[in-house]
Amino acid sequence: MLLLGPLGFAAPWVLTALIGLPVLWVILRATPPAPRRVVFPGVALLQGLRDRSPVARRTPWWLLLMRLAAIAALILAFAAPIWRPAATVRGDAPLLVVMDAGWQAAPDWSGRQARAERALADAAAEGRPAALLMADGRDEPLTLQPADSLLSALRAARPASWPTALPGDPAPILSGLDRVQTLWITDGADHATRADWLRALADRGPVTVVPPAGLPPSLTLGADGGPSLLLHNSDAEVLAIGPDPQGLQRELARLTPGDALPDGARSVPIDLQPELRNRITRYVIDGQSHAGAIVLTDDRLRRRKVALVGQPDAQAEAQELLSQMHYIREALAPDADLVEGALGDVLDAAPDVVILADQVQLAEIGELAEWVDAGGLLIRFAGPRMAAFDGLAQEPLLPVTMRQGGRDIGGALSWGEPRAIAAFPPDGPFAGLTPPSEVTVRAQLMAQPAPDLAEHVLAQLDDATPLVTRSRLGQGQVVLFHVTANPDWSNLPLSGLFPQMLGRLVDTARAQPSQLDTTAERPSFWSAASVIDGFGVADDPEGIAPVADRAMSEGPAFGRPAGIYAAGERRQALNAGRALVAAQWPGATVEAADRGQGRPLAAFLIALSALLMALDAAGSAWISRGGKVAALVLAAFLTAPDAHAQDLNPEIVRAAQEVALAYVQTGDDGIDTASLQGLRGLTAALRQRSSVEPGEPVAVDLDRDDLAPLVFLYWPVTADQPAPSPQAYLRLNAFLRSGGMILFDTRDGDLSGVGGPDMSDALQRLAAPLDIPPLAQIPDDHVLTRTFYLLDEFPGRWQGGTLWVEAAPTVQDAGDAPFRRLNDGVTPVVIGGNSWAEAWAIDDDGYPVFPIGQGWQGEEQRETALRFGINLMMYVLTGNYKSDQVHVPALLERLRAEEVGR
Repeated sequence: MLLLGPLGFAAPWVLTALIGLPVLWVILRATPPAPRRVVFPGVALLQGLRDRSPVARRTPWWLLLMRLAAIAALILAFAAPIWRPAATVRGDAPLLVVMDAGWQAAPDWSGRQARAERALADAAAEGRPAALLMADGRDEPLTLQPADSLLSALRAARPASWPTALPGDPAPILSGLDRVQTLWITDGADHATRADWLRALADRGPVTVVPPAGLPPSLTLGADGGPSLLLHNSDAEVLAIGPDPQGLQRELARLTPGDALPDGARSVPIDLQPELRNRITRYVIDGQSHAGAIVLTDDRLRRRKVALVGQPDAQAEAQELLSQMHYIREALAPDADLVEGALGDVLDAAPDVVILADQVQLAEIGELAEWVDAGGLLIRFAGPRMAAFDGLAQEPLLPVTMRQGGRDIGGALSWGEPRAIAAFPPDGPFAGLTPPSEVTVRAQLMAQPAPDLAEHVLAQLDDATPLVTRSRLGQGQVVLFHVTANPDWSNLPLSGLFPQMLGRLVDTARAQPSQLDTTAERPSFWSAASVIDGFGVADDPEGIAPVADRAMSEGPAFGRPAGIYAAGERRQALNAGRALVAAQWPGATVEAADRGQGRPLAAFLIALSALLMALDAAGSAWISRGGKVAALVLAAFLTAPDAHAQDLNPEIVRAAQEVALAYVQTGDDGIDTASLQGLRGLTAALRQRSSVEPGEPVAVDLDRDDLAPLVFLYWPVTADQPAPSPQAYLRLNAFLRSGGMILFDTRDGDLSGVGGPDMSDALQRLAAPLDIPPLAQIPDDHVLTRTFYLLDEFPGRWQGGTLWVEAAPTVQDAGDAPFRRLNDGVTPVVIGGNSWAEAWAIDDDGYPVFPIGQGWQGEEQRETALRFGINLMMYVLTGNYKSDQVHVPALLERLRAEEVGR
């Protein structure tokens, strides 16, 4: 590449053609040989006459200059000029390319690869060896290789789902590189070892840094991990993604960020219904596709619905501190949605968890058992009523068989002193919690000894007697605290351990039985259940080693990508997003952020050359015609963009190229959206069922757009729709005469009798200036009933109604049927009121938008509406060929008769 200051040329050899410009000037300025003088007497008759259109003897200098400038512009354009091209790292030392490869680099990964590829290609052209360092946390030593041998590894590289990282000590990695020139393609964010690496590389040679335009946006959990998110470097909406009723992952809600916090981040509250919130699997910044823009959900972001069933008499005023429900309520209220009442009432609310405090002999025990069997979590607390119940050994819905009575200080089975809680098993739901030494138990219910009792124990006292037991019932589970939920039997409800234990149990609600039975050999490690790559796409978790529990709090890194990790019954999300700080580069050459690709100038130079040639044509006309024709040319050239600005809509041009369907904009956002979705659905049906492959539907502004390239126009009629301008009606009439069709849809189920004598006022007002031929109800044998499908009705979202088309010409008016002669027998207008666009409409995922009828009958009506739309488009595109086929036998018979007559 040839560099001339900020201007570069990718094909500088083309510039040699500029040498020919002086030669061209001489050729254009050449004067023809002088004419010979021949005496002819008749010439005397021409003396005194004046040439009204004199021809110049030679080309004016300004016209020559214009032509040379046009040719020079073309030559410069073919030389591929680039304004401020990417700088080339030149020198005689080996090249080291350092690429930040964390999730921060994902937004412009292809551009970063292209920049590194150009640097390696330049080094290969100069014969310099090179090395490539991907800053993703690997610590492999670097070796110099031929630069072009690194291109395949560069092209195969992908950003990681953890932050950019370099090894802590640069020396072992750079041991084989004594002198190098470094090109560092950074993601712009600072990290722990960046400054050390910059110093180490600067000691070995010059360092050139290629930064991005700005830091990428990221999404993190709120500071307390609660029901909020933090949005960094962005103010976009946050999408809540989860399975819909069909199990497909899609957008379920949009969250709007609040005002900026002091640190610049924006808080995004998760204010959603519990049922919806619990279905969400990830939150994503709208328009972003990298791991840092995603927050995967785990138990911290899900809220369970917990039903509390206790003793109403213990909840009287001034007795709250004596009620077990009070302590349970205080423990769960911050993280769960609570409902309270009788058992039969709370089961109707479809809770995830039901908590019974000292309850026996329940009337609804059968209904409760069915709820647990279907996947519910039942948590029970002991108490005086349960201890005194004679039939406790036969009480249903207990995890283990219980002894009647209890164990307390001073009883038959008494302790000498209160007992402390033993350490929790490492493979249970309380793993990682530490029982405080001051928490003790004074009384409890005792379990009947059994061979399998130990399998049901989740927590026990220091004398190995059960404190919390659990068993599985169908898809659900039953848990029993052998103590009360108030301080009567222990001080556990007064400690911080109590809400932690309840929270862990509530988090296991609706867990699969296989998860409940899982026991890990190394419970202090987490195994990857699902992971994502740097672009936020699901990746294969196979081969990822278990992650130590202490490392989970450090976030994702090399060897532990972002994703969902499991340890026994617990699930934890490892999210990549974090707040970023811009890096500083002292001592390095920082490339301007806008010089990554440079700005190509070829298109501008070609446009300049075309403009100069047009001015040359106008100048030549001025000279040859005395200025009059030139004035007309210049006027046409200068006024054409204004006079035809409405014809230059690129969407209309695309519609002509792709045979796209078009609809009239009404000004009503709801109706316009329905029209777009309807034509999109009809387009999809045409692509699937026919050889017609229309492009994306086009919105038409009648007052601005040229309709000539279109073939079909859907016009929804509204009461307050403004009438088009007179120029628009001229274009509409030309559109109808040139073979176009307009489908007028009043969308009212034909309640106004559209098309007939009682045509709606809105339709009459809009269609009055149009050259519409006489209309009639569509006959049974009309071509529209058999162009593709055989139809006898034309429903949309509404069924019935009348479809109006151009009336068949009679003998008397056969000579005055301009539309039939020009449109090949195709009616220029179709009028109805069945709201066809709403019947055809589909959303971005291909699902119908508007309901039709009930059940399968409604879907059959939607299918018939689609078939009508396909017939309509085939009718528009192919004309009356179906009708002509009816006359084929008669035409053949006539030809035979003529042959016989000859």
